[in-house]
Amino acid sequence: MPDTEILLAFLAASVVFAAMPGPAMIYTAAQTIARGRRAGLWAALGINLGGFVHVVAAAAGLSAVFRVVPEAYLAVKLIGAAYLVYLGVAMMRQRMGAVPEGLEALPRVSPRRAFFQSVTVEVLNPKTALFFISLLPQFTDPSAAWPIWVQLLVLGTICNAMFGLGDLVCVLFAGTVVERFRRSSASERLARWFGGSVLVGLGVRMAADRS
Repeated sequence: MPDTEILLAFLAASVVFAAMPGPAMIYTAAQTIARGRRAGLWAALGINLGGFVHVVAAAAGLSAVFRVVPEAYLAVKLIGAAYLVYLGVAMMRQRMGAVPEGLEALPRVSPRRAFFQSVTVEVLNPKTALFFISLLPQFTDPSAAWPIWVQLLVLGTICNAMFGLGDLVCVLFAGTVVERFRRSSASERLARWFGGSVLVGLGVRMAADRS
């Protein structure tokens, strides 16, 4: 592993990046508001697993293809953007399951499905791949006993875990806020429309981003 000074600098950078509100936090908050805390937690877990896929790809050198082949980057970005828009529209059009009078209406989409949707969303985000291959090599040490790819894998796992903790805090906060409001049919519809609009906005932003 890199020496202590480099590792501490890396941990500090990871904490700063994890604390900055980003698309992943916004996405998990939208899932929580629209579908409840349990779905939000599964969505955060899915985002984290999707991030780990990018960590493994960075360690294996696969993510570098996005720098070498801009067309591949653009294609994956547009597919990911279209998928986000699709999820947002589906969330806004989603009907609630029939429940006895006086009980909370629950979304038809299961937390497990939210998990797999979230993995797909993150895997189809090429900016995550570029983030890892831009950040991680700066904190590796060629003279260390561990090979570079192992260092990249370990550092990426630590960084991804930091982001996961940030998303978890966001979900818990959003869940607490939502639970303070009475869950009527009107509030359920409003939550779905708000969450869906956020996902559509994220998709449009991803497609329009020129970076």
